Amino acid sequence: MFGLNSQQRFFLCDQPADMRKGFDGLSGLVENYMGQKIYSGDAFIFLGKRLDRLKILVWEPSGFILYYKRLESGTFKLLTGKSSSIYLSYSEFSLLLDGLEVSVTRRRKRYEKPLE
Repeated sequence: MFGLNSQQRFFLCDQPADMRKGFDGLSGLVENYMGQKIYSGDAFIFLGKRLDRLKILVWEPSGFILYYKRLESGTFKLLTGKSSSIYLSYSEFSLLLDGLEVSVTRRRKRYEKPLE
């Protein structure tokens, strides 16, 4: 079964990606640029140069899933951080997909499982 849920971790690439890249090209970005493990089950988010396209790469036990969203108008907000991959919670990921600016939200203190 495919789908994204709150049990997954979400990592946003801090640089625009070439939207012509497929499974292999995006996997290379995850491991070589973002420094993450591609087979972890985490969701890796990439935005196109014009910020109107988004791809999400996820590994499931039987193979990769690639989600693709193209906006008919407007753009996504590219976040910048101190590393090449920006961790997003599920709610922040939802805000990004809905077109809301994640950077202006203020997170109240909650327990978070440490990143491994």
